[in-house]
Amino acid sequence: MRPVVPLRLRGVQQRFARQKWITPRVGQALQTSHLSSAVRSGSSPNADTKSHLGARRLSGAAHLRNQNLGLEDVEDVRKWSTPLAKQLADAISMTGPIPLASFMRMCLTGDVGGYYTGAIQENRDQFGLKGDFVTSPEISQVFGELIGVWFVTEWLAQGRQRQGVELIEVGPGRGTLMDDMLRTIQSFPAMANSIDAIYMVEASAELRLAQKNLLCGEDAPMTESKVGYHSICKYTSLPIVWTETIKSIPISPDKMPFIIAHEFFDALPIHAFELITVPASNAKENSSPSTKTTSSTLQWRELVVTPTPPGSTHDSLRTPSTQSRSTPPPDFQLTRSDQPTRHALYLPESSPRYRAIKKTVGPGALLEICPDASLYASDFAARIGGSAKHPKPKPSGAALILDYGPGDGTVPMNSLRGIRRHQRVSPFAEPGLTDLSADVDFAAIAEAAINASEGVEVHGPVEQGVFLETMGIKERAEMLVKAAAAKSKSDGGGGSSEKYVEDVRKAWNRLVDRGPGGMGKVYKALAILPENDGRRRPVGFGGDVTGQ
Repeated sequence: MRPVVPLRLRGVQQRFARQKWITPRVGQALQTSHLSSAVRSGSSPNADTKSHLGARRLSGAAHLRNQNLGLEDVEDVRKWSTPLAKQLADAISMTGPIPLASFMRMCLTGDVGGYYTGAIQENRDQFGLKGDFVTSPEISQVFGELIGVWFVTEWLAQGRQRQGVELIEVGPGRGTLMDDMLRTIQSFPAMANSIDAIYMVEASAELRLAQKNLLCGEDAPMTESKVGYHSICKYTSLPIVWTETIKSIPISPDKMPFIIAHEFFDALPIHAFELITVPASNAKENSSPSTKTTSSTLQWRELVVTPTPPGSTHDSLRTPSTQSRSTPPPDFQLTRSDQPTRHALYLPESSPRYRAIKKTVGPGALLEICPDASLYASDFAARIGGSAKHPKPKPSGAALILDYGPGDGTVPMNSLRGIRRHQRVSPFAEPGLTDLSADVDFAAIAEAAINASEGVEVHGPVEQGVFLETMGIKERAEMLVKAAAAKSKSDGGGGSSEKYVEDVRKAWNRLVDRGPGGMGKVYKALAILPENDGRRRPVGFGGDVTGQ
């Protein structure tokens, strides 16, 4: 049964309903609707959106191997699939196998051909039909509008602060989500006037320019300072500041930060581990203390990246049928480290959840940990609730995280995925041209936020379908349909209006689909709010609008 929109939320929506914005991108995004609507789960090998990524297993090249691959045999004459692949291979030949997190970081944000920061193809766009994946804001304008409404409800519930509000987005993509949010917030002048600045955390120079063009206008100048890059928002005449890291954004006790992270955490680098039984051994005196055992013991071993053997093919690497073989054979593969790495000694012991796996699952257990996710969650929490380093007498603000991953507290494993041209491919093929992502550990984000600040509490995760339906996605979509019908009638009618109506309905249904692999089920929403002893739940998480 579809959740009923709370009566008080409808009051907010009635003001919002007067807006008749219609954008063309709904129909454009739905040109791919014939593809599978499954999202990043094990139900489909297709990859229509960034979330349509298929089964949760690594490529055949990533099957765990515990063998000497003879890095010295990788000849200089080997032809690598991309310049970044050669750079990675050269680094490995000098330093030895590298952690999966280092591989992901180089592939996504490396200066030489990084997926987001160093694209080696001119006019390349990672997003949309001509790119590799389509995200929720590109599917329907309603998505971003409802996110904007959610932040309005939090501003109302927290006392309608008249100044000091900050909007912060991490990983803004093209800027589509922030554009929809800002346009929506203009319907609530009191909140719009309370905003002091807008911050966009973006490492890619190309994407910063695309965001500036959308949010400020193509002719708007962009200046550079020690903090980052600056321009003026076309909606509010407020400053928009781009920074390469969230640490560049000042933390102030009198600010009310509203932070949005949509499909951001899934792209943060992960470390992967396997639990093995180490037999008793008579270790030599010069052996590492961690390898000296007088009885068999369980130890975590890190899964590291090494080159595939020269001359490898998809067949020899056993690339699974769930991954397209349209790419060259993978340049790299995962192997298991023979000895404990420093990450293996520390990360699996950093949380009770990880330590429990060692006791309950035993040998063969797999584990993925994302230290960067904990760092970002801690930063969000400190901005909202304060911390020892940044005291905040009165917690305020909110962070909303929308991404995909287990919502039941389980720790992700074997979830690394690659996507290229809307198809699922090996994550080790064509480094720098292939998008990499992994399941988000929402429980780890919640744990990090609560540990970082006594002034916050966490709500969720809840399924995206539940969140959007509670926020009124159907009602907002019907408003757009009625606006389009009225415009068509005044223009004398036409088939284009009927197609638009159908596209709008398909779009919102796709976002809330809670069938197997549907976006509404696989994607989750999690909120970090000021601590209030659980007296108030936010809208979309079982609560209602307050403070109107």
